[in-house]
Amino acid sequence: MNDFKIVTDSSADILSLEDCSYSSAPLRIITAEKEFVDNAELSVEDMVTFFDSYKGKSSTSCPNPEDWLKAFGDHQYIFCMAMTSKLSGSYNAAVIAKEMYESMYPDRKVFVFNSLTTGPELKLIVEQICEQINAGKTFEEICNEIGEYKKKTGLLFLLESMKNLANNGRVNAVVARAAGLLGIRALGRASDEGELQMLDKCRGAEKALITVVQRMKELGWKNGKVLIAHCLNESVAAKLKSMLQAELEQVKIEVYKCRGLCSFYAEKGGLLVGFERC
Repeated sequence: MNDFKIVTDSSADILSLEDCSYSSAPLRIITAEKEFVDNAELSVEDMVTFFDSYKGKSSTSCPNPEDWLKAFGDHQYIFCMAMTSKLSGSYNAAVIAKEMYESMYPDRKVFVFNSLTTGPELKLIVEQICEQINAGKTFEEICNEIGEYKKKTGLLFLLESMKNLANNGRVNAVVARAAGLLGIRALGRASDEGELQMLDKCRGAEKALITVVQRMKELGWKNGKVLIAHCLNESVAAKLKSMLQAELEQVKIEVYKCRGLCSFYAEKGGLLVGFERC
């Protein structure tokens, strides 16, 4: 039995980690016609294409405690990272799973963390935990450091469409429709309380990306690591990477595709930007 394992829900957009034991508990995207399970078998492109023409209602479903238990597997120490409890019941289900697991195995420990975020900011936290495990830190030391690291990270989102957010009651439907008709890109952040906070309305991709860089600086980004997740919009993600490298040539930046849950909310063309505020 391995000592440590990291487990997240699928909003972290991680399928595997090279240097740490890892599993993901899948969220589900539900419509009247289809259900999409956010796991390794999901074709994100097919899902996004489906929603391009789908007119009905849609919703998401978080992992249940049994899903979390399955992901925990057989390990002494488990770091369980859940997306913000303001948008999902994933954290609450993980807490129940922790209680069940520790009841079954009294000598084991599960740390459940309400990340107050999702996507690339959650991925930053996971990567930090993995680094700490490989540095030889104890379970208790890492638990104490997770909250402090979270204070030094941020998440911005840049959306070309807010249809799915509106369908789920996350934003006003009239505002979402007007933004789509006018070609406005919505820029927002994950607030300190884990809620979606709209910041700017931008016309045109160039203006939107300039505003992203400005907002990152205002929120404390100086030379920290950056993760850019995109929903079928690699060219604009690459453009943002170039703009950030123009600010700081040696900055560490990773660009990758969103998985299911993040693609559902970001929608086609959307970007999610996680960054270290340092």
